[in-house]
Amino acid sequence: VIATHREFSGTLTETRVYPRVIARRALQCDAHSVVLAHCHPSGRAEPSDADFAVTTEIKKVLALLDIDVMDHIIVARQNYYSFAEHGFL
Repeated sequence: VIATHREFSGTLTETRVYPRVIARRALQCDAHSVVLAHCHPSGRAEPSDADFAVTTEIKKVLALLDIDVMDHIIVARQNYYSFAEHGFL
């Protein structure tokens, strides 16, 4: 791990995520790949449609820069969801 960064904070129900901000940070760190993570305060780790959409968008943007998305992990109270483990990445 080169670095960890908290880029976005949200409300109880949503967070705005900007792929360009993630891309800029990855380039600043000269990263070859990234692992994304966020929490679900609801306690349910299952990804929403928005989670799938933003992961796809971030993946597309970073691919243009030759940066891989290794995983996107959703952390809940007692469990987690890994996009890579579920074959999404």
